[in-house]
Formats: sequence, C-alpha cells, structure tokens
Amino acid sequence: MPDGLPVVLVAGMHADARGEVVEGLLRDVPGSVALHHDLSTAASGRVRRTVRDAVGPVSSGEAPLVNDCACCALRVDLVPELLTLSGDGTTRLAVVELWDSVEPRAMAEVVVAHGGPALRLAGVVTAVDPALVLPCLANGDDLADAGLAAAASDQRTVGDTWARQLEYATVVALAGPGTGPAGVSDAEDRALLAQLHPTARWARAGSAELVRLATAGFDVAAAAAAQHVSCARLPQDADEAGVTTVVWRRRRPFHPGRLYAALEELACAGVRSRGRFWLADRPDTLLSWDAAGGALAVAAAGPWLAALPEAAWELVAPERRVAAALDWHLPHGDRCQHLVFTSPALDRRGLEELLDSCLLDDAEYLAGRDRWRRLPDAFDGLLDRV
Repeated sequence: MPDGLPVVLVAGMHADARGEVVEGLLRDVPGSVALHHDLSTAASGRVRRTVRDAVGPVSSGEAPLVNDCACCALRVDLVPELLTLSGDGTTRLAVVELWDSVEPRAMAEVVVAHGGPALRLAGVVTAVDPALVLPCLANGDDLADAGLAAAASDQRTVGDTWARQLEYATVVALAGPGTGPAGVSDAEDRALLAQLHPTARWARAGSAELVRLATAGFDVAAAAAAQHVSCARLPQDADEAGVTTVVWRRRRPFHPGRLYAALEELACAGVRSRGRFWLADRPDTLLSWDAAGGALAVAAAGPWLAALPEAAWELVAPERRVAAALDWHLPHGDRCQHLVFTSPALDRRGLEELLDSCLLDDAEYLAGRDRWRRLPDAFDGLLDRV
C-alpha cells in the first residue's frame, strides 16, 4: 500500500465494549483484519495470538514470553505480524485489539518506531462502557490481585491503568448497554467522561463516525507531549451532573512535612487526580502527581525549566517551553502547583483548604530558599534525592 497499511489500536479494560468496537470496524471496513494477543495465557510461558476478519478466525499462533513479561512478548510479536498483513495484498485495515491491562501508548510508539513505511498508525481508540467508568476508575486494587498483571514486576493498579488508557487515546468509543444512538444515557457517566478527557472525540461503536475518527491519523509525538507532566493538557474547572473538577493552582511551594501528612486524604479526595507540584526543600525538581482509586504515585520528572541554564532551553521540546511560558512568574519561573481533581460528590471547599494548608506559611516563605532546603525531607522514602 503506497501510504502503508493503516493500523488502529483499540484499548480498554471493558472487554465487551472493546469487542463491540472491533466487530463494528471489521463489519464496516471491507478488507479489515483484527489482531489480538491474549495475555491471560502468560502463566504457561506463552502468549496466544489470533487473527480474524468479519467472517471468523484467519489464523492463530503463540509467542514466547520475553523477560517474564507478557507485554514484552506482545511488543516483539506485534510488528512482524502487522508487516505480514501489510504484505499480503488484501488487508486494507489492521485493527489491533489490546488486552485488558495493556496501555496503548507503548504499542503506538512501537508501531511508529518499527513499522517503517509499510505501516501507518491511523488511530488510537479506547472502548468504554460508560456504566463501568466509575467502578473501574475507583478500583485501587493491584493488577496482580485482579489477574491482569502483564509481568511479575507489574505494580500498576486497575484505576490508574484504566485512566491512562482513557486519557491517551484521541477517540473514545462508547459501547455497552449504557449507550444508545445519541451516546451516553446517564448524565453522571457523561459528565465524568467529559471531565476526565475533555479533548477526546466521542463516537458510538458501530457508527460511521467512529470509522472516520478512528482512521483520521495519530501523532505519537503530540500524544506524548500531551501526557508529559511538564506540559500535560489537564482538564479545566467544571461542575455538572454531580461531577466536579477542581483545578488548584498556586505559586508557593509545599511544606514537605505537611504535604506528606496529607497525602492519604488527598489521594482519596477524588477518583482521579493528576498534575505537577514543587516542594520547598527540592526547589529545582518538577514532581508529578498521579492518583486514581485512592492509589497515589509521586515521582521526580526532571528539573523545572527555570532551574536550567538558558543555553539549555533550546534543547527542550517546544511544547515544554510554551507550557513554561504560560506558568512563568517572578521570582520562581515556571515552578508552580498545578493539580486537578475529578470526582462525583467532590468537596471543593474542603479540598482547597486542605491543599492550601500544606503550603509554606508567610513566615516560612519569607525565610527564603536556604531555610527551605533545610526542612525535614519527608519524601525521602518516595523520591530519590535530585
């Protein structure tokens, strides 16, 4: 094919919804084929692969486990299978149905990096049953406990994995009994989805609109930038149908001890929260905040732009420089608190008061950076000193 075989990734933990989306694409796009790796067989040391079209199975096979990691086996096996489909002269669209806990970003980047001119990533879709959004997002269980771990070392949770599946895709495909021709029927489900991923395009599974959106093209570099904590496209303030999104932005740094003491309460304040923040004793380190279902991960994400010499700014991605310019203020540059919490029945006032209480007070702030750096390092167990 002169422009490469179009490849569409379909992700999501809602297996029935995912299947409905894939079947619709196979039915509506002549010459389409679906490829699926079943990682539930990984305990046997193999990953089972199936290829099917609108009529039924075309072929099947197995890939060996790689480094005790089912996702690694998928990555090794996926592109060769897609290249085989590209070369058969009959396949017009390859639909990759990802297994339950596989996140689409890694697979999208594999296809683009190793597919060459023979493959073209046409779209990334997350299939959603709206009635399962809140139960899935609020689930703080480890994937291993749910039987969904992709490797022995997999420490992800159900909620945070599903959140990233949703937020990476540019298209959300609505399926399941909670949807109809007009879309999501329940107002709270609709509001929650819209606030979690306000820039996504929605389409009903099996619709012509989904075919158009799913094959419109996908830019992995733009998607990566939109997810990176330094320049993430975070949701805006919203309040609809009992679902609230609170955007909390401040300039002062957090007191490490007070923030650490409040982490558990903050992690449970909303079913989803994310963003970037800074600590007084680590003024040069941009920190990421990622929570779902009560499980919180904080991590160092490199330096703030203001902590770099100006000569290094040209080496930083343009998206990062734009985001820093929007946040820039004296005397702290792009250092800021930018956290976003989304949840039904969210206590906006209580949340803002709790967050504000974790900032440096006036006396602490005026003491200056030399004093800030000597504050007790409450986050030493969570972060490596940077």
